[in-house]
Amino acid sequence: MKTVLIASFALALSAPALSNTDAGAALELNWQDVDKFSDIRAANDSRSRFEERVKRNIETFFQEMASELPEGYTWQATITDVDLAGQVDYFAMGTGQAIRVIREIHSPAIRFNHLLRDQFGEEVVGGEERLRDMGFMSRLSPRGNTPEFSFERQMLQDWFDKELQPKVSQHAALPAKVSQPER
Repeated sequence: MKTVLIASFALALSAPALSNTDAGAALELNWQDVDKFSDIRAANDSRSRFEERVKRNIETFFQEMASELPEGYTWQATITDVDLAGQVDYFAMGTGQAIRVIREIHSPAIRFNHLLRDQFGEEVVGGEERLRDMGFMSRLSPRGNTPEFSFERQMLQDWFDKELQPKVSQHAALPAKVSQPER
């Protein structure tokens, strides 16, 4: 019984990366060579726990974006690099304890390949995206208690709103180019 509960819990945690339960596009999100990512270093946590937290948050961000896409669409994405805002510094506090210090020179970045298809299987948009938000400090207040990975979330949402959504709208305005079956 205990094994079944653990397996069910593990399946429930992995489910968001495989499908979308909200209305919108079905999402398939994969990770490539996480060990080679530019910066997902933990400050006060184990590397594996922090890495899972980063992945879980980015998966959530992609799920939120997928839920804004038209129902019946499918979106495949593979994350190939992440560089979190800030840098882990062991000497910032003078105690030798690591903390992530956020400064303008350490902007967030993410790289991923993606392919979005409409309900007929036709390609809407796809390719490699290399996002970096050099102005991240001017958009969100670094003061106070900001949610974890809020700079990365804002960078992805800005890209989604300015780049992906307009292409989806343009595609929706075109007549369907559904391939006719051979006779």
